[in-house]
Amino acid sequence: MSSAGAELRGGAGSPAGAGGLDDRTPLARARKGLDACVHCGFCLQACPTYLALEDENDSPRGRLLLMRSVVDGTLSISDPAVEVHIDRCLGCRACETACPSGVPYGELLEATRATMLETHPIPWLGRAILWLFAGRIRLAVVLAAARVLRMTRIPAALGRVPGRFGFGMAMLAASGPALDRQSRGHYRPQGDGRRGRVAVLNGCVMAGLFPETNRATIRTLVANDYRLVKARGQRCCGALHAHAGDLDTARQLARANVAAFERAGVTAIAVNAAGCGAMIKSYGHLLADDPRWANRADTIAGMTRDITELLAAAGPRPGAPGRAAAARRVAYDPPCHLMHAQRVTDAPAAVLAAIPGIELVPLADADQCCGAAGIYNLVQPTVSNAVLAAKIAHIAGSGAGWVATGNPGCLMQIGAGLRRGGHHARAVHPVDLLDAAYSAAHRVRDGANNPPIPPGA
Repeated sequence: MSSAGAELRGGAGSPAGAGGLDDRTPLARARKGLDACVHCGFCLQACPTYLALEDENDSPRGRLLLMRSVVDGTLSISDPAVEVHIDRCLGCRACETACPSGVPYGELLEATRATMLETHPIPWLGRAILWLFAGRIRLAVVLAAARVLRMTRIPAALGRVPGRFGFGMAMLAASGPALDRQSRGHYRPQGDGRRGRVAVLNGCVMAGLFPETNRATIRTLVANDYRLVKARGQRCCGALHAHAGDLDTARQLARANVAAFERAGVTAIAVNAAGCGAMIKSYGHLLADDPRWANRADTIAGMTRDITELLAAAGPRPGAPGRAAAARRVAYDPPCHLMHAQRVTDAPAAVLAAIPGIELVPLADADQCCGAAGIYNLVQPTVSNAVLAAKIAHIAGSGAGWVATGNPGCLMQIGAGLRRGGHHARAVHPVDLLDAAYSAAHRVRDGANNPPIPPGA
């Protein structure tokens, strides 16, 4: 056994605890969460990998048993069974919603992966992506190049090529604006700002590939009486790093964001990416052992709201039917980290209800993951595609023309699946639909003389 492995198993000279795993490892320190599991099995039917693979080792209950075996010392952290089944987990946290005992599965998964890094490095593709997202300048350059490539329509042409490359191209093509220019942004929002000072999380992928949605987010907030301020110095939220077990980098990024939002002096932080929102809301847990940052992180976490939460708190104000909404059937697919991690379910429905001219249609198994899960679809493409196939089949069966979902990974994953399957439906952020309804209302009220909002406002 290597020296690293010996330390993890409580070798000579190390403080052996928790039955076999070194007390200093993240998983051993999270053992209390494992004790909450009573092995009832309610999580099985909520787990997309269990449903796709029909192997209980790929269920939450099975993975929790593997974690406990590692903590107790009956399995090594480097055991192939541990690596395979922990790697296959999407981290969607649907099991947390189903669990009657309150097992903090998401925290346990991150702790397990962080512990695994000692003997099981992140695959090279994952390491490259995490390195990219940790650097603000290099990420901006790559995303700018991706936008240029998207404009050439090459990704749309290559999106049907089989394999990981073709799917990646389809995802890039699906990240383009969902609505045409005539449907969005042709108004100057007016509000009195009485609902408080709000900063929008720029986000990495949102700012880089979905800038129109970020602008729609700002416009709809202003139209609903929020005062928008900028929070300079923002970084990646750290979600990708935390989910992969790279907790050190996640903490560095979290500290930078906490400081940025503190300087902005806001009363709320609006997030239009469900995965990012779930991450920032967990900053208190992530930095709990850092005495300089723990309370500050808790404060920022408590101020964070999904964009639909803020809009729903304001009503939101209704729009008018327009080109984007008229006679459209819309299915809502809740992002896992909005529904299961943040437990936000009613607010998105309130936003969609404020859009006249659409028919909200039910989507079977809407609580199931689409298979995106951060970088999961790139490092585990086979399982991801199996999970996505069920989602696309349900969307096709709904007859919806739009699939509304509030997370960039879900928008790209579902959008790519629809394109590759030859379906007519398209994925869109709920805020884009609301923004289009506001644009239509302003055209009705003001006519053609209402000037468009300046880019980036």
